[in-house]
Amino acid sequence: MVFVNEKISIPDEEISLSAIRAQGAGGQNVNKLATAAHLRFSINESSLPDDFKQRLLQLSDQRITTDGTIVIKAQSHRTREQNRQSALHRLQKLIKSVATVPKKRKPTKPSKGSTLKRLETKTKRGQTKAMRSRVEE
Repeated sequence: MVFVNEKISIPDEEISLSAIRAQGAGGQNVNKLATAAHLRFSINESSLPDDFKQRLLQLSDQRITTDGTIVIKAQSHRTREQNRQSALHRLQKLIKSVATVPKKRKPTKPSKGSTLKRLETKTKRGQTKAMRSRVEE
């Protein structure tokens, strides 16, 4: 069971975890044992609320495939259990990132004072540049 917040949790049946061989340096331990964890979680088939699913699918995250599956590979630890916990923690963190509803942006206009100040500085700058030109008699 992965807990997102007090009300929402993900049952273990919706998460697919498999052990694979880790990449990189590590000597005999890497060559003999399958210690890396490969986690797969289907967003569309999950029991998450619809707004969570929608925000997850809109994320531009390389861990989310085009068909809506989250794929996480954890291989930073030496033991299978630590990598499993790391993958579950990263899944929890990803889902928590969409748990808060983003605030709607209120369109604003620049104040009259700031507009006048901007135009005055433009005029001054233009006059300074005009003074640099060649003097004609």
